[in-house]
Amino acid sequence: DIWDPERLLQCPYNKHHQIRACRFPYHLVKCRKSYPEVAKNLATCPFNARHLVHHAELRDHIMKCNDKEFIEQDIVNQSSGFQREEMNAVGTWQPPPCGEDWD
Repeated sequence: DIWDPERLLQCPYNKHHQIRACRFPYHLVKCRKSYPEVAKNLATCPFNARHLVHHAELRDHIMKCNDKEFIEQDIVNQSSGFQREEMNAVGTWQPPPCGEDWD
């Protein structure tokens, strides 16, 4: 189960490190400092900061990244929600009562 916080993930800095998913972000920060030479060769996925791949593989990873779908769907949901809010705002606006008497 990809949502299981206890599942083990392999550290991109040291392949011998198996880290629980719930601790993975903290481990990445620690290992990045411990392995600066390895860190220079890794790029961060724009869709999920937990995905670290070699610079040469980043383009391929971006094309195949499963998290890209979540981001794209979120963008679609936000833009359609914005359009609905905009339409509702235009349709429900009433001018304030005028207190002036021009006669």
